[in-house]
Amino acid sequence: MTSRGKFISLEGGEGVGKSTQVKALAAALRSRGLDVIETREPGGSEGAEKIRELLLDPNEDWSTSTEALLFAAARAEHVEKTIKPALEAGQWVLSDRFLDSSLAYQGGAGHLGIERVRELNLFGVGDCLPDRTFVLLFGQGSKDALERARTRDKGNDDRIGGRSMDFHYQVHIAFQLIAAEEPDRVKLVDASGTEEQVTNILLRSLGDLLP
Repeated sequence: MTSRGKFISLEGGEGVGKSTQVKALAAALRSRGLDVIETREPGGSEGAEKIRELLLDPNEDWSTSTEALLFAAARAEHVEKTIKPALEAGQWVLSDRFLDSSLAYQGGAGHLGIERVRELNLFGVGDCLPDRTFVLLFGQGSKDALERARTRDKGNDDRIGGRSMDFHYQVHIAFQLIAAEEPDRVKLVDASGTEEQVTNILLRSLGDLLP
């Protein structure tokens, strides 16, 4: 009987290197003999990618509530079509964003309430939650540090990434609140080092989950 794989999500604000670390961490885990798939949110399955196009279209002006519902719909599809089958097959799943992004962006910075957004999403994801979540922070997370991180990502601003610095600072605060509430699952990681340094931090923090 195949043992269940592990589900790891990487979170954080704009420009902190989530996508880079998903690829680097996946490569490191594969070198240890693990079967790993990389995915992202919004997206990660055919239907969820279609919803992603709607969510990130700069010409759309969704309300925060509608935005939260669209993310939840995309996530439910992602879980059903990609994440659950992979975990059941014994694969490790590394996702660039998952539920905690909705908690921070729509629940915290969007003022819908973290618990309200959590309840909305749990209907679609059920018990399919990450075994470990890493929140990447750039430096100490000051507004200056956040601005430098966004500068690194310049040119990639979408409808959400292009919001005000105050909005993104509230996202940063919300991620810290989430980590404080679930310290066993959610780990804060200083992402201001080199790519290799950050990857090594992630690997050490997965020691208890590695076979």
